[in-house]
Amino acid sequence: MEQPIPMSATEADVSSRRAETARWSVFFVFFINGFVFANWVPRVAEVRTRLAASEGEMGLALLGIAAGALVAMPLAGWLADRIGTRTVCLVAVTLLGLVLPLPGLAPSLPLLAAALVLFGMSSGALDVAMNVQGAEVEKRLGRPVFAGFHGGFSLGGLAGAAVAALAAGAGLPPSTQFLLVGPLAALCGFLACRPMLRRAARAGQEGFHPAALKGLGALSLIAFCCLLGEGVVADWSAILLADWRQAGPVTAGAAFALFSCTMAIGRLAGDRIIARLGAERVLAGGGALAASGLLLAAAIPSAAATVIGFGLVGAGLSCIFPLTLLLAAKAAGPSAGVAIAAVSTVGYFAFLGGPPGVGFLAELVTLPWALGLVGLLLASIPILRRRVA
Repeated sequence: MEQPIPMSATEADVSSRRAETARWSVFFVFFINGFVFANWVPRVAEVRTRLAASEGEMGLALLGIAAGALVAMPLAGWLADRIGTRTVCLVAVTLLGLVLPLPGLAPSLPLLAAALVLFGMSSGALDVAMNVQGAEVEKRLGRPVFAGFHGGFSLGGLAGAAVAALAAGAGLPPSTQFLLVGPLAALCGFLACRPMLRRAARAGQEGFHPAALKGLGALSLIAFCCLLGEGVVADWSAILLADWRQAGPVTAGAAFALFSCTMAIGRLAGDRIIARLGAERVLAGGGALAASGLLLAAAIPSAAATVIGFGLVGAGLSCIFPLTLLLAAKAAGPSAGVAIAAVSTVGYFAFLGGPPGVGFLAELVTLPWALGLVGLLLASIPILRRRVA
């Protein structure tokens, strides 16, 4: 039987340097994705006021982001497996920056909705492609680096929110801010993608193994629980503190800030934690910590306990979603793009659709009880991880 020719030391060194360069390229693209999205979120209310839209009308327009992302994610996964993630990332990150000014310039609600569909498509396609590229980089390097990429997204989100706050404080309208930030982000993103690995996955040569299919089902459920928890904290933490803990706006803001910071720190330290403990223990421990934090926030009628609880949720969830995507890519082999797209789509659906569902549930059982039920759902993550192949 013919033996494969081993790679020379020089070739191995060059390959390692390329992978290390690609690692920082992927990290920066994650940062830009979070940065662009966080520039948009704090200015939503001003865009709504300019168009004199009701809450219901604005809600329908905002669904454009979800619709665009859910359409683009499966397509991006299919393209990533066939033409390579670098090309998809180049196109998606450039479009993301160039599309950002459109919501600020939209003269009517229908045009705003159309602009947000394009924004969601660009963001969703980039989400999938950069995660597939990140999984390939980790494979080439042979050590955990994937959680750190998501830490880059969290840092980008914090930086983008800071820029939006400064722009608003300086009296810049959203349209001006987006026109300044969007093209610059597109240029930086385009340049950042150039050092990415060029190898395209070869879909269909090996296909899915039965164990991989079983693992993808469990991973999709874990992603659903994880991003449901993230969405619930983002949308309901301030309301829980204001209405049920009699906390002021500073305390309410501190809760989400602590959640965001513990998540960013957990992701930046996640690679070392995963290398030390292993993926299975991180999924189990993270799920248990997040569930404990949300149950603490929901059950203890104290503002301090609630803020601490949300901080624990951020720490617990920090590495779970990155791990689901990485394990999906490993399970799917050459069809990593399709696998990541599938898991991402399920998680994204929970992130967007879960918080409104919690609102309806809160009408029936009160908000603390509704959040407590979400906490019990997070407690299923340590059980679900046993079904991951």
